[in-house]
Amino acid sequence: MVKSTIVIPNYNGIRYIQACLESLYGGTTKEIEVIVVDNASTDGSMELVRDRFPQVRLIVNQENTGFSYAVNQGIQASTTPYVILLNNDTQAELSFVHELEKVMDNDRGKRIFSAGAKLVSLYDKDKTDDAGDYYCALGWAFARGKGKPPENYDQDCDIFASCAGAAIYRRELLDENKVGLFDVEHFAYFEDTDIGYRAKIHGYRNRFVANSIVYHAGSAASGSRYNAFKTALASRNSIYIIYKNMPFLQMIINLPFLLAGFLIKTLFFMKKGMGKDYVSGLIKGIKLSASPAGRRHKQKFHVRNIKNYILIQLLLWRNMLRILE
Repeated sequence: MVKSTIVIPNYNGIRYIQACLESLYGGTTKEIEVIVVDNASTDGSMELVRDRFPQVRLIVNQENTGFSYAVNQGIQASTTPYVILLNNDTQAELSFVHELEKVMDNDRGKRIFSAGAKLVSLYDKDKTDDAGDYYCALGWAFARGKGKPPENYDQDCDIFASCAGAAIYRRELLDENKVGLFDVEHFAYFEDTDIGYRAKIHGYRNRFVANSIVYHAGSAASGSRYNAFKTALASRNSIYIIYKNMPFLQMIINLPFLLAGFLIKTLFFMKKGMGKDYVSGLIKGIKLSASPAGRRHKQKFHVRNIKNYILIQLLLWRNMLRILE
């Protein structure tokens, strides 16, 4: 039985997509379904997939819809118990799928919402790219283990959220009456932190799977780690994620930390010559939060989740210390 559908969003990924798909079909899990969602690529990558990988289901968009909308299309087209999201600029090790599925299968109570693979730098395999994502009271999301030796992260553990560049999700929980799909208002950046956050509000867990390994080029679509597009969009979403997931009282409790976090980030990006982009993104985040679309996605507070909110708050404080680890 096929347990997982692998959804790969693609935008001008001609440099990477063939190696990505070849790594999947060479894996130990032969029975897989793969959906590539193409966001109006103009570099021939869509044609490459169609010609060289006829077994792949191809969804073609007429415009660049962004990461969230594209992966939602793939999720909605899937019928398997699990959905695995995978960036197009990755190459998976042989047991990538099997190791992720094993963690989900062993969760008899079905309390694990997602599980993320160990992302290792494609061009420097002595460096970790992501060993799970954390989110803290400063309003920062950050990758655990970034730039550190991969062997330092050889144990499974709970994380705040899974990096959607290589992660498995329990499909039944992506129903709109449960955790829901990825928020299309994000377009890209913070969308995986947001959905992991929402899962925790509902009392679900997110895990890091040390033996599921994927090599990641990084910043293939946006062009670099820091650029104006990414800076503005990420800062916008950093405001939006707070508005939509924190009840008012929790926002007040975290306000001193959040103001400090945004000030530090503003100074950081000013030094990089992108201070204006960062601040304009913050303003756009406030506007998005106040808009009908933003208010529509606001998570409703339920007393039954009060314990989960308390546990999340303790994690937000604890994760400030993890920045230094």
